[in-house]
Amino acid sequence: MHERLTNSEFVTCQLARTSISNTTNHPAPISFLLSKSYPFPLAIIPTNTTQIPEFQIQTQSDIAKMEVKVRTVRSLVSKLSSVSSQTRADALKELRLITKLDPDSRPLVAESGAIPYLSETLFDSSPSLQDDAAAALLNVSISCRHSLISTRGLLDALSHVLRHHASPSSSPFAVQSSAATLHSLLVVDDYRPMIGSKRDIVYSLIDIVKSPNSPARSVKDALKALFGIALYALNRGALVELGAVPALFTLVVKDGRVGIVEDATAVIAQVAGCEESEEAFQRVSGVRVLADLLDLSTGSSLRSKENAVGALLNLSRCGGERALREVREEGLGVVDGIADVAESGSAKAKSKAVALLKVVDGGSGSIASVFRDPRFHSLLNQTS
Repeated sequence: MHERLTNSEFVTCQLARTSISNTTNHPAPISFLLSKSYPFPLAIIPTNTTQIPEFQIQTQSDIAKMEVKVRTVRSLVSKLSSVSSQTRADALKELRLITKLDPDSRPLVAESGAIPYLSETLFDSSPSLQDDAAAALLNVSISCRHSLISTRGLLDALSHVLRHHASPSSSPFAVQSSAATLHSLLVVDDYRPMIGSKRDIVYSLIDIVKSPNSPARSVKDALKALFGIALYALNRGALVELGAVPALFTLVVKDGRVGIVEDATAVIAQVAGCEESEEAFQRVSGVRVLADLLDLSTGSSLRSKENAVGALLNLSRCGGERALREVREEGLGVVDGIADVAESGSAKAKSKAVALLKVVDGGSGSIASVFRDPRFHSLLNQTS
């Protein structure tokens, strides 16, 4: 239980040239007032100096340092509207560096009105300016997601960068930072419907994934953004409609770059959880590809196997009778691989693998009749 300051103990609460907003009438816990995530320093001086509370007192030196940060950020942000292109470029580089190295500066940058300027710069024809603006937005998004998503035109600016990923004048780093910024925003559940409704963003991310010339880093960042979008169930139909399934399975079958298959199958597992996925999976022999990942002879990573299990389970639940029949037929040939996930995977993957074994078995005892291994009997009797 946190100690609380009474009115008699709370002598000074000095803010760095601002005021506390959204406060209540109740005294705040000391740990909140002095939290590093709180954007402004507080100087708290107890009247009873014989008993010093167990918290770090913010000194005048701390306050002075924060005031310097505030002045520095405001000065840099003001330069973003300069008529001098060199002044704007220098300010962007400084903001990029500050937001990378100093987490405390990110709320200051957001509150100083920098985000609209950074968003607008993503439309600039200069790759270096795009790089710095996209990187600064990514850094700020780590701490101030609401400030970004509430900025008018931000998603359009990110979409612009992603749409032009194949342009000769496009900066791969700006593309990667823009996709990573989307992934950062998609951590918040409430933002997934909003971002998923932007079809130009979804289409551009899929286009990055299926382009043979996309750098590995761009593909991975795009896949992570697609995963965040697919976490919202109502977005999955649009992903299927815009061609995500063939693009993802092409990566699984043909791309050998480290981590790509794992990230692609993670998205596939989510996309499988919608009715529209059944036909799309059939066109690319998706069930067979996923079953191959579970074949012990293919040497697939455990994470890929876990994702394959999740995809097959979702497809069996959300698809029709034809999908269920195919999952059972293909699954019967890789029960060893499914059992491997049930025994060695994460807690969530183990539960899904047990559930998939029961789907494959269908309650008919088909697994027990083919395989005389007692471990299958044990797994099938588990509650998934």
